[in-house]
Amino acid sequence: MSRPNAAVADGWIMTRRNMAHLARSPEELILYFALPIMFVLVFGYVFGSGMSVPGGGDYREFLLPGVFAMTMLYGMGATGSAVAVDAGRGVMDRFRSMPVARTALLTGRAAADLMRAALEMTVLVVCGLLVGWEWHRGLGRALLAVALVLALRVAFTWIGIYLGLLLRNPDTVSTAVFPLAFPLTALSNVFVAPEMMPGWLGTVAEWNPLSATVSAIRELFGNPGLGGDSWATDHALALAIAWPALLTAVFATLAIRAYLRLGD
Repeated sequence: MSRPNAAVADGWIMTRRNMAHLARSPEELILYFALPIMFVLVFGYVFGSGMSVPGGGDYREFLLPGVFAMTMLYGMGATGSAVAVDAGRGVMDRFRSMPVARTALLTGRAAADLMRAALEMTVLVVCGLLVGWEWHRGLGRALLAVALVLALRVAFTWIGIYLGLLLRNPDTVSTAVFPLAFPLTALSNVFVAPEMMPGWLGTVAEWNPLSATVSAIRELFGNPGLGGDSWATDHALALAIAWPALLTAVFATLAIRAYLRLGD
């Protein structure tokens, strides 16, 4: 078997390993799916009754695309903690001593998290439909919107992997994720449209990677909340592709380098 084919095969084995661990931990599985459900119900009903949308429209339809993207962001913590556990227990050192592709453990983790994210998105979409959200521009555009959300999750997965390798302590990773994720969420268009913010803050929000994906999927779903006349707003779809690609390239490179340096 050629080296690329062997790397793919080894990565698939690691993917199955990570999915098997998840299936054998029902409490973890419940938490994974309870969190997105709570996001939809709490934010949809608590904020949905007291917020307005620029240009009119239902706030739940404005909010749900933001919740989809926000759930992908906070999944970074679970990724980082799992990687830190493997690093702290010497699992990675054992795999590094075996005749497997050196990056298989990382690519397997990324692939398993993508599968989990697809399941999370399924739960989110079903919950959204139950609270009154819907897409209006056809199934094809809706599937493209889901693909953009999953692309963002891939980028955040590699950030989580890098944090897990860098910090190597699951408690530290969990503590570090919130101060990273909360400002990214607050300074975005998840809850409030950027045009309703002060000028400089609105500009920061428009160029936020999270905002790019949210704006793009709102347009693809046909949900309200599109506005503004900035370059970032007008080219949200391009940014929703460029930001995840850039973040994935940067943090996958950093994560692989950190993994190869373990034990040095």
